Amino acid sequence: MPWTRTTRRQHRRDGLRYASDLSDGEWSLIAPLLPPPRRLGRPRMVSLRDVVEAILYMLATGCQWRALPKDFPPRATVQGYFYLWRDTRLWSRIIRALREDVRQHMGRNAHPSACVIDSQSVKTTESGGPRGFDAAKKIKGRKRHLVVDTEGLPLMLHVHPADVQDSYGAVPLLIGLRTRFPGLAHVFADRAYRGPKLLAAISQAGGWTIEIITRIKRIGVFRQEPRRWVVERTFAWLGRCRRLIRDFERTTASAEAWTLLACVRLLARRRARTLKHQSAL
Repeated sequence: MPWTRTTRRQHRRDGLRYASDLSDGEWSLIAPLLPPPRRLGRPRMVSLRDVVEAILYMLATGCQWRALPKDFPPRATVQGYFYLWRDTRLWSRIIRALREDVRQHMGRNAHPSACVIDSQSVKTTESGGPRGFDAAKKIKGRKRHLVVDTEGLPLMLHVHPADVQDSYGAVPLLIGLRTRFPGLAHVFADRAYRGPKLLAAISQAGGWTIEIITRIKRIGVFRQEPRRWVVERTFAWLGRCRRLIRDFERTTASAEAWTLLACVRLLARRRARTLKHQSAL
């Protein structure tokens, strides 16, 4: 997305404590999807909005837990909520609700029939955990395997060591997709997913059509690759979060949680902008 006067005005974060904070419109979309207070036990003493904004601050800036500013809730409290919501797959449920809302607002069916798949290799740190060496990208770390719809909205994510080839890493992803999206049957992919092995591995999940988009071979000529540019653009959107520049996590579950949180931020901001525009008309 090129930065112009119009787009800069649309994406301004003026009036917020931090640029990573939620606007009132964004919070109104996320708040109903968060778990309600428990009926038993100690009453909740912190604001969930402050907790979510603290996690978003870390996502945007890439800071450590101990570097969290003091005007947020205590670090241990924020960290506890992060791991609780990671283990309960809260972000996936929020993404599903926001994505369906965004698609319906665009005049599309809530459930897509086609998707685009690709992976992104990122370096890991000394934190440890599962990792591998991607010989093609010359990167030691992990792969973020992402599936998006034809609008670039995230559908499913899987993080695994970088030494797993794309055709193998896509198998659990596509099988899970068929369970969540029964009507999804057409997949756009690059050459890394070609060959009969992938189709044979996912044959028990039903019929799939995998369309391989190849690069133009003429030197010095640039052309957008049909459909595949959509997932590359989504990776660029997620790359605005500094926490995702590298994989700092010890577990793949935490690595997935941070990437899913970036997807929540993307969808919430996008939907809130359209609602603000509608109210201004």
